[in-house]
Amino acid sequence: MIKVLLFAGMQERAGKSEIQLDEPHLLVSEIKRKLENEYDFPQMFTGCLAAVNEEFAEDDTEIRSGDVVAFIPPVSGG
Repeated sequence: MIKVLLFAGMQERAGKSEIQLDEPHLLVSEIKRKLENEYDFPQMFTGCLAAVNEEFAEDDTEIRSGDVVAFIPPVSGG
């Protein structure tokens, strides 16, 4: 199982901060596509960073069962 952590707008839109994916392995890009389709995340991954097991990752990074993926939205300040 792959654990996906959501923050900010993604968390609000999905109605939860954590999602479990029952897959043996996926790419970061495949997880993004799954979440866009299931939770209707319009353009929410634009500017968003992905981290796998607390290390920044690219779209072609492979995630395996037991890994934790976090999508970190861009930070705005004022």
